Amino acid sequence: ELKEYASGVDVDFVRKSVRSIGRVAVKLERACERAIMVLLELIETKVNYVVQEASIVVKDIFRKYPLRYEQVLSALCDSLEVLDEPEAKASMIWILGEYAERIDNVDLLLDSFLENFHEESMMVQMQLLTGVVKLFLKKPQSTQDMVSKVLKYATEESNNHDIRDRGYIYWRLLSTNPEATKHVVLGDKPSIRDDSQTLERGLLDKLISDLALMSSVYHKPPDEFVTRITTAAPVADNDVQDDDEYDEEDRQARRREVQQELERSGTEERANGLGSRAPAPAAGGGGGLDLLDLGGDGGDDLVSSGPALPQKMPLLMSTSPGQNGKTGFGVMATLARHNGTPQLMMTFSNSSPMPLSGFAIQVNKNPFGFGPSAALQVPDVMPGSTADTSLMMQPGQLLSNTAPTNPLFLQVAIKNSLDIFYFNVPFELPVALSEAPAFGRDQFSEIWQRVGEGRQHSIDINASGSLAVDSVRSRLALDNVQYVAQRQSPDGNLTYMYTSATTTNNCAILAEVWVSQQNSTVKIVTRTETPVLVPLFEAALTKRLTTR
Repeated sequence: ELKEYASGVDVDFVRKSVRSIGRVAVKLERACERAIMVLLELIETKVNYVVQEASIVVKDIFRKYPLRYEQVLSALCDSLEVLDEPEAKASMIWILGEYAERIDNVDLLLDSFLENFHEESMMVQMQLLTGVVKLFLKKPQSTQDMVSKVLKYATEESNNHDIRDRGYIYWRLLSTNPEATKHVVLGDKPSIRDDSQTLERGLLDKLISDLALMSSVYHKPPDEFVTRITTAAPVADNDVQDDDEYDEEDRQARRREVQQELERSGTEERANGLGSRAPAPAAGGGGGLDLLDLGGDGGDDLVSSGPALPQKMPLLMSTSPGQNGKTGFGVMATLARHNGTPQLMMTFSNSSPMPLSGFAIQVNKNPFGFGPSAALQVPDVMPGSTADTSLMMQPGQLLSNTAPTNPLFLQVAIKNSLDIFYFNVPFELPVALSEAPAFGRDQFSEIWQRVGEGRQHSIDINASGSLAVDSVRSRLALDNVQYVAQRQSPDGNLTYMYTSATTTNNCAILAEVWVSQQNSTVKIVTRTETPVLVPLFEAALTKRLTTR
C-alpha cells in the first residue's frame, strides 16, 4: 500500500510514504526484506524527491541492520546526481563512509561532494569530514591527499566552531595514534530503534476499532475529550421528533403507501404493455395517483437541448513553479461529461521563452478511479501561444478505495520539456454518475426501505420559476439522475417524483423530489447507503434546478 502511495503526484504525501516504508523496516525485522525491495524499485524510478527520501531511510536501515541489504548500495550510487537536499546528501555521505571498503569508486564519489565543501550546509560538512576520515582509515594508501584537504578545509578555512573542533580532534587523533582513531571512528555503534508513537496495547486495540473516529487522531479514548455526549443525544432526539411530527404509525403508513403506489404503477404498466424505463406521457395533471402521469401545469419549458460545453477554469498560473522551480506553463481545465463520457478538457499556455514539447500526464488514484484512456497528445506549444487538448477519462482504472471528498477534485501532474507541474481539477458529482438505466420499482423500494427514514436527508430549494414535472424530469436526466416513478398528493398540489442515480463505482443514490404546482419550491429527499455522497448530490440537483 505504501508503495502505491509513493507513486502518486502529491510530493509531500509521497515523501511521507517513503519515510513510512523505512519506519516499517526499522520497527519490523520480518518486513525489512520486502521494504528493501520496494525501496530499490522506487530508487530506480530516478524521481528526485523519491530518491532523496529513500537515501535517508536506507541510512536508518543500515544503522539498524549493519552489513545487511548491501544490494541497495549500487542503486544509490547510480542516483547520486539527483541529490540536492542537505539531509539526503548527509545520509548518502554517511553510507559511503560506512561502506567504503565495499564500493569500488568511493573516493571519486566523496571527492565530488568535497569540491563544494564550503557551499554545503553544516550537516553535510560534518558528515563529509567524518566520511573522508573513515575512508582514509580503510584505504590509507590512496586517500592521503583527500583527508589532508578536508582537514585543511575544516580547521583553517571554516568559520563554524563545531566544524573546526571536530577537524582538530580528527587531526590530533590521526597524527598521534591511528589505531586509537580506528576504535573511535570505526567502532561498533549501538543499534537504533523507533520508539515514536508507542502506545499501550489496550489503548492501541481500542484506537484500531475506532479508526474512523476522532479518537484515533487524538490517540485518546473518547471519554477523555468528549464531554457533552450525554446531554447532546436527548436534544437531538427531541429535535427530530419536533421537526418530523410523525409517530411510528405515521411512518409505517407512509412506507406502505409508497410501496403500494410503486407496485400499482408497475402493475398498470405491465397491463398496458409499457416498459418500466420508457413511460408514455399522460394528458393533463389530474389529482389521481397515476405514477406514470407526466402532465402538469407549469411555466417552464422542457429542457430539449443538451448542456453547453463546460467552461474551463484557470488551475495553474504561469507564475506557479514546477517541481524543479521552473515557471512559464499555465493550465486551464475542467472535468465534465461531454457526449456521454467524462472528459478532461485542458488548455495549455506557454509564457516561457522556449517551445514546450514532450507532454505526458499522470493522474493520482481517486475514489471513482478516473484515469486517462489514452496517452496525452499535444503539439509543441510555441512561446506566447496556447494549445487545446481533451482526454477521455475512464472510471475504475485508478481506484483509491477511499471515500469521496467534498468538494471533489482530481490530482493531475503534467510533464513537459520545461518541468513537471501539479494541480487539482475540481469536478461535480454528475461527472461520476453513470449512464446506467433507472432502477426497477422493486429494486428502488428495497434500497429505499433498507436505508430507512432515519438516514434520509432533505432540503428545500427555490427553483428558477415554476417548474412543470416533465421539466424537472428532463433537467435531472441531463445529470444522469433517472426517472423511476411519480404520484400525486390527494389534493393535487404536489407531485412526488422518484429518481435513481448510480456512481461509476456502483453506489446507489435514491431521491424523492416534491414538485409544487403552486410555487417554485422543490423539496429533495435523499436516501443512500453512502452518506458522504448526499451533500454532493444535493448540490448538483440544486444547481441544475436553479439554473435557467
